[in-house]
Amino acid sequence: MSSNASAPASSALPWAPAVGETGSAGQVLALIRAAGALTRADIAARTGLARQTVGNRLDALQAAGYVTLASTTSTARGRPPVQFRFRPDSGVLLVAEAGATGIRAAVTDLAGAVLHDVRSALDVTIGPRRWLAALDVVFDDLLGRAGRAAADVRGIGLALPGPIDFERAVVVSPPIMTGWDEYPIRSWFEGRYPCPVLVENDANAMAVGEYRAFHTHRPSVLMLKLATGVGAGIIADGRLYRGFDGAAGDIGHIQITPPDDDGDPPLCRCGNRGCIEAYAGGWAIIRDLNAGGRAVGSVREVVGLVSAGDPLATALSRRAGRLVGIALSDAVSLLNPGVVIVGGALSAAANELFAGLRESVYARSLPLATRRLEIVAARLGDGAGVSGLTTTVTDHIFDPPRVDAALARAAG
Repeated sequence: MSSNASAPASSALPWAPAVGETGSAGQVLALIRAAGALTRADIAARTGLARQTVGNRLDALQAAGYVTLASTTSTARGRPPVQFRFRPDSGVLLVAEAGATGIRAAVTDLAGAVLHDVRSALDVTIGPRRWLAALDVVFDDLLGRAGRAAADVRGIGLALPGPIDFERAVVVSPPIMTGWDEYPIRSWFEGRYPCPVLVENDANAMAVGEYRAFHTHRPSVLMLKLATGVGAGIIADGRLYRGFDGAAGDIGHIQITPPDDDGDPPLCRCGNRGCIEAYAGGWAIIRDLNAGGRAVGSVREVVGLVSAGDPLATALSRRAGRLVGIALSDAVSLLNPGVVIVGGALSAAANELFAGLRESVYARSLPLATRRLEIVAARLGDGAGVSGLTTTVTDHIFDPPRVDAALARAAG
């Protein structure tokens, strides 16, 4: 099964694959993946294809390793109809979600089920060559634990904490990722892994993961990531919205003037002053806690202080929620999401952050935009990014035209 192709320009993700007029083999595969298992008669009824044509499509998909016969049971008399199911074991995916200082990497089957995963400290500021070399060691270990080789990898997905040009798989002008600007990430993997390499923004990957798992009934969703930095991912009309140049959702670098602050705006890591992240990002809260006599060095330690009831940490977390809520309230009025999902390492201090967020959003947003709005905690935890990456990669490699092209190449 071959899917060696570059990433698509479109930011649309096919949440519900639909068979079009041609009923190609790729479209038949999309039906089977969506349904779980289908008989020849099911496929004929859904596509309008003749039985012989359905058989030809299934023969091609079986020969290429995309589908196999499903085990069937029947309590009725007679022979049960043969069903066909997708083969998630015919290859693996390698995915990694990166924060500023660490990663979660996983090897999954082709349905996105995690086979093995690992969390590791890995600082993006060391530069792309050293970072990717360290990640490759992690990927090697995961493949070994899964009993797989590089030739079994059908796709690679990376989520990085910076602005991403999705089509070219490069980071563009990142505020904290020194040396990453325009670095050819896809080319770095060529030769070792003969498969597509997709690169996504971390908040976007989380948005896709949470949306697909729990919120498809709400086609407009905003994912807010609060961690070392602050970012957002946008689902609009059931599709991930990246913007014209991939900059959509960069909420952390909106500049504000807090009503309770009459001093000089703090310097942000991007070089500007007064960004939301410079007030409310995890690194900014660590800065303010250290200035207040608390010796902390990580977001996890911040959350620990909040959980322990430390008054300064609690006050700073609540204020962070209010200040992020200023920008969020504008986004709510502009986009009118049905759900705002709050995730990321800092969101573990949920009670104080949520109180501040809700205070700002409901006070500042348009009443119509908040009438049915839900503000909820992310349910996948630190697995949201990995889940979103597997969805993005599988939607890419099993896109019907791409499958049809692979089958045509195999047929010569």
